[in-house]
Amino acid sequence: MSGRQTAEDTYFSSKALLALILPLIAEQFLAVLVGMADTAMVSGVDATGSAVAAVSTVDTLNVLFINLFSAMSAGGAVVAAQYLGHQDRKNACAAAKQLMLSTFFLATIVSAVIVAFHRPIINLMDDGSDPATLNQSYTYLFITAFSFPFLGIYNGGVGLLRAMGNSKSSMYTSIAMNLINIGGNALLIHPCGLGVAGAGISTLLSRVVSAVVILRVLFNNTMPIHLDSPRRQPHYFRLDFSMIRRIFRVGVPNGLENSLFQVGKVLIMGIITTFPTAIRAANGICNSVSSVVNIPGNAIGLATIAVIGQLIGAGKKEEAKRYGKKLTRLMYLGVLPLNVLLFFFAEPVVRLLNLAEAGVPVAVQIERMYALCSIFIWVPSFGMPNILRAAGDARYTMAVSVISMLILRLGASYLLVYGFHLSLMGVWIAMHMDWAARGVCFMLRFSRGKWLEKKVI
Repeated sequence: MSGRQTAEDTYFSSKALLALILPLIAEQFLAVLVGMADTAMVSGVDATGSAVAAVSTVDTLNVLFINLFSAMSAGGAVVAAQYLGHQDRKNACAAAKQLMLSTFFLATIVSAVIVAFHRPIINLMDDGSDPATLNQSYTYLFITAFSFPFLGIYNGGVGLLRAMGNSKSSMYTSIAMNLINIGGNALLIHPCGLGVAGAGISTLLSRVVSAVVILRVLFNNTMPIHLDSPRRQPHYFRLDFSMIRRIFRVGVPNGLENSLFQVGKVLIMGIITTFPTAIRAANGICNSVSSVVNIPGNAIGLATIAVIGQLIGAGKKEEAKRYGKKLTRLMYLGVLPLNVLLFFFAEPVVRLLNLAEAGVPVAVQIERMYALCSIFIWVPSFGMPNILRAAGDARYTMAVSVISMLILRLGASYLLVYGFHLSLMGVWIAMHMDWAARGVCFMLRFSRGKWLEKKVI
């Protein structure tokens, strides 16, 4: 929440920014570290790494839908934040309700489709060369797909909390969800002997609880953005398509961007599944480890919705640009320390996660390359577009991301793997090429100021 906020002025003090960002950093660290603990626990299921490979394959697909729900959440959060900056709490709350309803309906449809067709979907991603990995992929996808409606509610809720600057409640909800997840894994994977099924069940239970908790928080009508009780409102669940269009104006381009981005990653996973199991497991470990080092940058990126969204809603364009530059500097400072540590301590970190010996040298090399690229080009590629989206400039970020994904991340992966025989390293080099191209486009857009001409209310 802004440090001082009146109808005449919108101002985020350094203290207010710190209060917004620190809980987000803690929340992101917890989520990713729990994910790494999950990977470590699953890796102990078998010596071949088939369980890790199965979870890694399915999570590539799961992230596609998680990002879709997060994109819708971001669209609603941007609309709500701009209404809040405009001092229109009634419409901010209306946007919140429509976000929650539309996200829930969308997530339920996706869940039903995945449950019904989980085997054919996995068959598209895995050539079946390792039957153990294939069967565990079936199980993990089937169970986790049931959690999507609850995940949709959770993502929508935390997006709204961040839009009003209430990152502490978002953090506490995330703590509850992740503690249930890791506790369930610790009980179900090994003591109960359920393996990847246990990991899927604990994920489902944690998301059910988090959805219930986030709804209880949002029904508190003392908050600037909240949900009204459905009691005595016979048409409470009616969709307001005029408000949904505003949400979709940001959410749909963002959702398409994230979804097509993940579709590209799914296609790339089709390349990775042709590698030996140890190399596939190395890819899963690298994904888990690399997600930790940019947590501070990601957290600051999430904070931009509240900051930039409210400033744009209040008509403070120059202030929005000034804070955009300030947040960008903070993101660079945020990603530096952990990436430096990763570069120098990549090998002990990789070994800590019980990776098979054959995959260790590959994983270490990839992580060191990742650390160097993150220091220089991660912020323009991933931090800068958050600023543009918060102002409503989502179509531009979508176009750049999709084109760059198709040409560089996907096209270059095939070229480097099959043309230059670089195996898994080729996939990660292509990813960094994609980062660089995106970053240049987003920095030019920000510096020229066209994003300041966009708003959604």
